[in-house]
This record gives sequence, structure tokens and C-alpha cells, in this order.
Amino acid sequence: MSAASFSAEPRRVTRWIILGVAAALFVIPILAMIEFSLRAGQTGGYDFSHYAAIFTAGRAGTYDVLFQGITNSIGICVVTVLIVLVLLLPTMILVELKYPRLRSVLEFICIIPITIPSIVLVVGFIPVYSVVARMFGSNPWTLSFAVGIIVLPYAYRPIAANIAAIEIVTLTEAARSLGAGWGQVLGRVILPNLRSGILSSCFITIAVVLGEYTIASFLSQNTFQTALVLVQHTDPYVAVIFAVFALVFAFVLLLIIGRLGSLGRNRRSA
Repeated sequence: MSAASFSAEPRRVTRWIILGVAAALFVIPILAMIEFSLRAGQTGGYDFSHYAAIFTAGRAGTYDVLFQGITNSIGICVVTVLIVLVLLLPTMILVELKYPRLRSVLEFICIIPITIPSIVLVVGFIPVYSVVARMFGSNPWTLSFAVGIIVLPYAYRPIAANIAAIEIVTLTEAARSLGAGWGQVLGRVILPNLRSGILSSCFITIAVVLGEYTIASFLSQNTFQTALVLVQHTDPYVAVIFAVFALVFAFVLLLIIGRLGSLGRNRRSA
């Protein structure tokens, strides 16, 4: 057996060991949560009584705060994703095409929120939100303005990596030389090539919004995470069940985004 075969084998074993450890760290807590949610309480054994209680008791109003928090978080997700798509994405494309010298400035601005603790940001948001409440009301969806700042570092990086991976300036100049207008360049050249980065950015944005607790708690808004904390004091089983649902939702959403991204790559290669 050659030396190359000996060197390839340890690399393969190391790769599988790393994947196995990573999978265990991810799967074991989820399995523990599922096992806890299936416990039958003082009687022992396992059943689906806690799952059934969500729907039977929920209709009677027991978990209204949790369902309302989920609804509010979905609304915040929609508005925050719109902020990313309407403000951040066009700005990044404009800087890349017209003002490349500002690329480092934009990156610095987008990375700043990750260097500041959330509790510090909330202290700054409180006086600002007194103005926001007078203009838009104290509705939960207004949290999107604050969360939109929190997600900037996470939403910026996938799009920036995608832009760096393609020759967006060359593609744009080629399309313009063939007579395409800016609308056609954006809709038929730039956005299709940025599909994977945009989808990844949206997924990370949704994940951050669903996991955000500090801002909603300090601004006294009912969201998914704050509702989980409230329900946990009275029914820890239901809180764990909804946490499992959130993980499953994120996993399914990741599969859908990966599938949409692969469809875009297959269409371009065809």
C-alpha cells in the first residue's frame, strides 16, 4: 500500500470522527428533550398526553400567551426579512457595482452589532422606542426595527460571500453591453446568481428572530421566547415541546432553502 493511501485513511477517519462528535452534540440534547416531553408525569412511562394537552387546553385559553407569542414572532420574522431584502441587499449590490471603495465601510457597519452585548443595545433602544411607540404604536412587529440591527452581521455574511464568489461586476457589464436595462440586469442576472446567499441570509434572520429574548423582554413584548419562559413556570413539558417544534421547523426550513438553492444551481448549469 502506498504512502498516499496511508495518509488518505487517517484523514477519512478523522473526518468521520469529527462528524460523529458534531452529530452527537446536536442529536443527544434533542433526544433528551423528546424523552422529557413524553414522560407521563407521576405515573411513570411514556405517552403523548402532554402533546394532546396543547390542543385541548389551548382551545380553552390555557396557552393563549404562547400561541400569541408565536404569532407575534412570525410577524417580526416577516418584517425583519423584508428589512434585509429591501434595505441591506440593494445597498450591498449598489456598493459592489458603483462604490467598491465603500465595501469595507459597509462591512464594518454591519459587523458592529455583534460586538455590542444585547443588553447594551436594549439600553440604547429604550429611549428610541418611546418615539417609535408614538409613531407606530407599541405593537410587537415594531421590534423588527431593533432586531433588524441585531441580525445585520448574520444576514450580511452569506450575501457578501455569494457576491465574492461570482463576478457580479463582469456579469453586469456584459448584460449592459448586450442592451439589458438595469431592471433586467437585477432580475435576470444578479438576483438569480445570489439566490443561495439570499436564502441563507433569510434563514439565519428567521433563526435569530425566533431565538431573540433580551430585546423582547426588556421592551415588554410577547414573543415566542418570552412566552416560553412564562409557560415554563407552570408547564415545563409544553415549553420543551414547543422548543422541539422550533428546532424541527428550523431543520425543515433549512432543507427547503437548500433545495431551492440547488434548484437554482441546476437551472443555471442546464
